[in-house]
Amino acid sequence: MITFAYNRVEAGLLMPGLFEVSRRVPIRLAIEEIILLAECSFEGEWEGQVRFLPLR
Repeated sequence: MITFAYNRVEAGLLMPGLFEVSRRVPIRLAIEEIILLAECSFEGEWEGQVRFLPLR
């Protein structure tokens, strides 16, 4: 997914944002991070970005 996301950004296409979660991250932590992002982010804040979870 990351490669496709970067390709879209480089091609100037819209990419709503991608959060990549490592398989080594405990599920509980991944869910907490996703909920935090959903509740505290502004609409379009992550557009065109690739971020890796956990953010800490």
